[in-house]
Amino acid sequence: MRKILFTGLFILFFIHSSFSQEKYDFTVAQDGTGSFTTIQAAIDACKAFPDKPIIIFVKNGIYKEKVKVPSCNTHLTIKGESVEKTILTYDDYFGKINRGRNSTFYTSTLLVEANDFRLENISVENSAGPVGQAIALHVEGDRCIFTNCRILGNQDTLYATGETSRQYYTNCYIEGTTDFIFGEATVVFENCTIHSKTDSYITAASTNKGKTYGFVFLNCKLTAEPHVTKAYLGRPWRDYAKVVFVRCEMGAHITASGWANWDKTERDKTAYYAEFGNFGVGSNTSGRVSWSKTLKPREAKKYSVEKVLKGYDGWKPK
Repeated sequence: MRKILFTGLFILFFIHSSFSQEKYDFTVAQDGTGSFTTIQAAIDACKAFPDKPIIIFVKNGIYKEKVKVPSCNTHLTIKGESVEKTILTYDDYFGKINRGRNSTFYTSTLLVEANDFRLENISVENSAGPVGQAIALHVEGDRCIFTNCRILGNQDTLYATGETSRQYYTNCYIEGTTDFIFGEATVVFENCTIHSKTDSYITAASTNKGKTYGFVFLNCKLTAEPHVTKAYLGRPWRDYAKVVFVRCEMGAHITASGWANWDKTERDKTAYYAEFGNFGVGSNTSGRVSWSKTLKPREAKKYSVEKVLKGYDGWKPK
């Protein structure tokens, strides 16, 4: 009887293990134990517009390469072994690229053009240093999710763009200096740490006219290097910029005025900058610029992950 019971338990354990272990389509490993030694090679091997999601598993290592996920590689997930030790890095920056006035937009370490893309447990870094515009992550695709990632850089770290793009960042760490979260996409940052490395601007939204939402920060933590004492929540890169912070912890580095206008423009007249339920030394709204807004509870209710990102297709990013 004891033998039969043991055998039955072993079979149940084996079945559970078989179903709970995730299967990967490709594995990337620098030591040659995977399908490929570079992330780009694995992406290039993926089927275009696949019938089912494709998962690439990336083993720990420092991958110095410039990576692109083209629009044909939809439904792709890239998952790292651990966020601290799986690092994608490159060092392009404005002056190095030397492609004229728009050089910034060619500097990214990781460029995502595809819809339904996921990135998990990976650090994406632009290692150029404080040398001007240098994008780490550039995202244009729709319905893109980033979970437990580190996005590392200085000026222009994260470019979240695309007129119809919706992006969701959860439990991520994002750092930078000037305008280090910028672009026109509709984006929710939930439970993320937003880290300022200098006295400068966190966001530079360029939300399209008529859009209901721009950048929305939910339950995030705003931190800074010890020497930082005057960081702004944002400034409008284009007319109609929209940024909202809801229930976020704001450190003492956030300046009393909170927000700033773009130099020599009247973008403050169309910008929508709002806050609700924030806490911490930097959350005091009494000294905020006159053109920012403190939401009422009923207004704040529309700022949830589901409402901001549902769009025309009812997308639920969870």
